[in-house]
Amino acid sequence: MTTPFEFWLYLPQMRMTMDQMAQRARAAEAAGFAGIAGMDHMAPPGAEGTPMFEAMITNAWLAARTDRLHVGSLVLCDSFRHPAMLAREAVTLDHASGGRFELGLGWGSIVNELSDFDIGSSDSAARLGRLKETIEIMKALWRGETLDYEGEYFRLHGAQQQPAPLGGIPIVIGGAGRRTMELVAAHADWWNVHIGIIDKLDEMRPLSGDARCSVQVQVAFVPSERLRDEVEQTARRRFGASPVVGTAPELVDYFGALTERGVARVYAWFCDFAAPETLTEFGEDVIARFAT
Repeated sequence: MTTPFEFWLYLPQMRMTMDQMAQRARAAEAAGFAGIAGMDHMAPPGAEGTPMFEAMITNAWLAARTDRLHVGSLVLCDSFRHPAMLAREAVTLDHASGGRFELGLGWGSIVNELSDFDIGSSDSAARLGRLKETIEIMKALWRGETLDYEGEYFRLHGAQQQPAPLGGIPIVIGGAGRRTMELVAAHADWWNVHIGIIDKLDEMRPLSGDARCSVQVQVAFVPSERLRDEVEQTARRRFGASPVVGTAPELVDYFGALTERGVARVYAWFCDFAAPETLTEFGEDVIARFAT
């Protein structure tokens, strides 16, 4: 392997109790996953009647019940939080977890929930402009500056916050539009690329600055050939045609091809809702093959 490669578990905080999520987080940690990330919505997209927990409190819960696993969201919606409050929450989680929190942030992918809950703007240009100001404000507050900021969306006068982060809080930004890529190049440690545009990665990479590349992949793990049809049918019923279906050797080949494209992290979204035994076997037979 020419570059470090890591796996995160993507685990939407829905359809499970908090204890069940903690069980999966501990199983992921034992299996060799580097982190766990959830989603951030006012209601689960496409399943609005399904119970769901809030993202940042879930991060705190999972961090408190693990020792090494990093926590974050893929990604927080900027419109849901004032940047000064988000900066404070991020630093609090950074200290509480011993530096294991990463801040994933985006401008909102589900426009309807913004109007349904009367939050923010449905205009994409306005949301991108707001996101830019949020990141600028947060980073200034993290540096300990006394901040006077006059933006289009936020105005701060003599604002300051302590404590500072323990180190640098990594920032993850997803997207591929021109203005989004400007934010990635200027501010992101990680650029999350939609798997649907992975073929354009080479031409887009110069736009991402120094940010490392990650992708989210829906995974239907086949523990043995006799179970392939059952696993694939379940995955297609739940997620359609998008999951990657494979045995451990097949998945090793698939992820290995991503590393050759320069991908340094995969957020694995398991079609069986991350059953602990699946995480254990995936760790033993897939993650172990990428250990450095």
